[in-house]
Amino acid sequence: MRFADITGQQELKRHLASSIDAGRISHAQLFTGPAGAGTLPLALAYVQYLNCTHRHDGDSCGECPNCRQIAELAHPDLHFVYPVNKQGKKSGESVLSTDFIEQWRGIVADTGGYFRAQEWYDRLDLGKTLKGVISAKETDEIIRKLSFKSFEAEYKTVIIWQPEAMNEEAANKILKILEEPWDKTLFLLVSERPDRLLRTILSRTQEVAVPRLTSDVLEKAISDAGEHDPAKIRNMARLAAGDLCELRNLLAGATDEKRHESFELFCSLMRFSYNNRHLELITWAEEVAQLPREQQLQFLTNAARLLRESYILHAGAAGATYLWGEEAKFCGNFAPFVGSDNIEPLIAQIETAMAQIAQNGNPKIVFTHFGLAVSKLIKPLK
Repeated sequence: MRFADITGQQELKRHLASSIDAGRISHAQLFTGPAGAGTLPLALAYVQYLNCTHRHDGDSCGECPNCRQIAELAHPDLHFVYPVNKQGKKSGESVLSTDFIEQWRGIVADTGGYFRAQEWYDRLDLGKTLKGVISAKETDEIIRKLSFKSFEAEYKTVIIWQPEAMNEEAANKILKILEEPWDKTLFLLVSERPDRLLRTILSRTQEVAVPRLTSDVLEKAISDAGEHDPAKIRNMARLAAGDLCELRNLLAGATDEKRHESFELFCSLMRFSYNNRHLELITWAEEVAQLPREQQLQFLTNAARLLRESYILHAGAAGATYLWGEEAKFCGNFAPFVGSDNIEPLIAQIETAMAQIAQNGNPKIVFTHFGLAVSKLIKPLK
């Protein structure tokens, strides 16, 4: 993958290329940010530029043998680690990244490297509840591979995608490798949740913070996809929130049903909260707890957006909102109950719930507490 293949991030791409040109190559780097911002594509482009034999104009050539093999994710000196699992796995059975390398190459080719963890788990057919993990066996395999001399490239590289999925034993083994690296060995960790990594791992990596894509970049992508209505382009870019994965779902209409379901859950939560219907809130929490974790997080993200839009309406700045249809109607009626007295504690409750769900907290307990806490905050404002 070349830097030119990556959407937006012009300043960061120039920085990464210039750091290699100047010989400033940290042996362990941590690419952080949303998957839809381009963390994995940037890591892949970085490796390709590093090992390209004919770099020019701040990018890899795309034609030399190293470029071709890296672009196909088939270079003998490029290794991948990512969370894996499988249905019906027997006790003690080892499941390694290399067992799923064809699926990995497939999803990167199909998406350009812009995909979320749940999309990967869907490729592995893990269902709604089974998640991938990076085990200690995986790190043993890394050590074995890195013990050999490089075959063709100057650097041996390991890309660890979703390192937050490492279990404790695997994380400690990775830490030891980072503390005592082999010469000409590069580790690139690609994480959406660096807060879930060991602090000692964070301290031994150089962070490459990947920002969300700007609105103008997203608006161009929407226009290039064939949408020409300026209002719709602006609204879709706002809803995508700097995330190309979310934008692709919006363009495909893939999020319509889930967005409507999320909206209905939000409406129910607010109605039950305002009317102090606590038994219904507990039933509501049980319903939300049955959703896949990614959908629970999406609901909370959407709830925060709708609360902020309602607050803007309450402040009398309707022209600054991005609402239409049923959302505009509900938030217009709901706006009198969201003001400066409760908007911050409401958002704080959402952020707390998101953190707990992301850390695999019991969703029934999390959403029961969340619903009851919200009910105390949704009252007529003075």
